[in-house]
Amino acid sequence: MTDAHEPPQAGDRLVASSAPPRPHRPARPGGPVVTTWQRVVGSLSYLVRLATRVAALALVLYAVFTALRANPANVWYQFVETLASWLSLGLANLFQFADPRLTALVNYGLAAVVWLIIGSAVASLIRRAAP
Repeated sequence: MTDAHEPPQAGDRLVASSAPPRPHRPARPGGPVVTTWQRVVGSLSYLVRLATRVAALALVLYAVFTALRANPANVWYQFVETLASWLSLGLANLFQFADPRLTALVNYGLAAVVWLIIGSAVASLIRRAAP
């Protein structure tokens, strides 16, 4: 035990505990074996989720840009607008409100939610393909 006024030294226990220190346990050699097929399926599932989340992000960005009246001459706005027009799944004109900003927010937001649902469902189906 060290005096309260001395700085801690290497090997000192800094947590007050009456339990003895636990020994290090290495990983068990008989753990689950991950096959190549399971890795491929896991990677494919991850890529599907990633792609659909990026699609949803583009749609949400366009909805926010439109709602906040971003400059349509800006190159980033034009890029996101092009992506959103491709990814809208035909939902860009589903609802019509008096305010075009609200229309864009609702329609493109709904398309983003649909992309997230599709991505989750397809990734789950891919995961089930692994034995």
